Amino acid sequence: MFERILIANRGEIALRVIRTAREMGIECVAVYSDVDATAMHTRMAHSAVALSGSTPQETYLNMDKILDAALATGAQAIHPGYGFLSENAEFARRVMAAGLVWIGPPPGAITTMGDKIESRRAMAKAGVPCVPGLQDPVDDFQAALTAAETIGYPIAIKAAAGGGGKGIRIVRQASEMESAFRTASGEAKSSFGDGRVYLERYLDHPRHIEIQVLFDQHGHGVHLFERECSIQRRHQKLVEEAPSPVIDPATREAMGQVALQAAAHVNYEGAGTVEFLWSNGEFFFLEMNTRLQVEHPVTEMITGVDLVRQQILVAAGMPLEITQEDLVIRGHSIEVRINAEDPSAGYLPSTGVLHNLRMSGGPWVRLDTGMFRHMEVGLTYDPMLGKLIVWGPNRTAAIERMKRAIAEMNVGGVRTSMPAALMVLEHERFVAGDFDTHFLESLEIRPPEQYLRLIVAAAALYRHGLVERSAMDPLASERRGWRERGRREYSAYARRQLERGESQ
Repeated sequence: MFERILIANRGEIALRVIRTAREMGIECVAVYSDVDATAMHTRMAHSAVALSGSTPQETYLNMDKILDAALATGAQAIHPGYGFLSENAEFARRVMAAGLVWIGPPPGAITTMGDKIESRRAMAKAGVPCVPGLQDPVDDFQAALTAAETIGYPIAIKAAAGGGGKGIRIVRQASEMESAFRTASGEAKSSFGDGRVYLERYLDHPRHIEIQVLFDQHGHGVHLFERECSIQRRHQKLVEEAPSPVIDPATREAMGQVALQAAAHVNYEGAGTVEFLWSNGEFFFLEMNTRLQVEHPVTEMITGVDLVRQQILVAAGMPLEITQEDLVIRGHSIEVRINAEDPSAGYLPSTGVLHNLRMSGGPWVRLDTGMFRHMEVGLTYDPMLGKLIVWGPNRTAAIERMKRAIAEMNVGGVRTSMPAALMVLEHERFVAGDFDTHFLESLEIRPPEQYLRLIVAAAALYRHGLVERSAMDPLASERRGWRERGRREYSAYARRQLERGESQ
């Protein structure tokens, strides 16, 4: 087993890896940018190395600096977390060439599955069902028009490289093809340096279902069931859960076996996720993420398996500790991403200093975050501040526990995505399990001022002994409305306090 590893990442995922490594008796080396000099992951690690600079290109994407830090500190392996260099085959090769162990899949698997065209070709050879479409890129919109007639509208034009929703355009009729093709190709070129695009059938009301897999270096693999990731906006997920409310045992087993088949075809090792689109009982291969997923905690909560521990054991050459027969689904888990963004303003990024924090707690509540008081939230990195995860004996209990956990949470200083997540959790369609990948975009997110006004009024009333402190819960007032007593006492006096700002 390794004595020391370097985590080539930041924030909550760096902390996540550090915590498991500590439990395994492994020392951790953190790296940090100028912006992250006081970050939690630098304080939790056994040692930390500065990567001078503040931008991602100068720091967490700088292969030379990270490799130098690993060699200088005597690290034996590098864990990339997710994002940044986690799916960069060149970096994986350089890590191995430097005599270090890469805690991730082989570079060849990263290359094949990281390119959407190559992955579709590979999956077709492996007999994995793919969304109807092309296996080769198209060079111009005339070729795209011809192909679309064969595939059938609506069509999705997709970038061959990259992800995160960039380089994707939907075409519902031939007259839209030229503009959409040029836009998708141009965006792919500017985002990934690769303007190639391909076409596939666009499924109007699909669900995004992904299967977690684990493989060791000895050819043994298991799947850890599915995650439901359909609550997303522009391919960015907000609420995830496991298991999915629409996947029955027979479909679950079929999807699990196909995911194992897909990963085995590219000689996969470590933790990975095979993503599918599910529609009307059918499922189709979408892509494979050759890394740990942001939403991995919901899988851990329903299976009891520490996926980071398994990654480290596999990288050290050890066989998997679990077999497929060992794995069962216990209860239900939900995760909500806490993003520094304003849902009522089109999810624009929100910046500021975290002047006040109240963390959620209680039974079966997990908070993965790197937040701390006086932390400055800027625009340099991804807006995700953390993830709130709960477990319950069933889906109904998990939903109620998450609503309670959100009500306890307070992030003062920036707007967050939590009000939007709460709206999802309380929507009758979500509760019934009746939603698809467009559900979040269909919601009208109410401006927070609608209930912030009530908070200010409640503060004035409480100061003068007119209401109980419990009436000041903004989420309770948003969910249930003011109690009758609160309505009666929202008097002219309170309104005057609001206008004069006395209650601030």
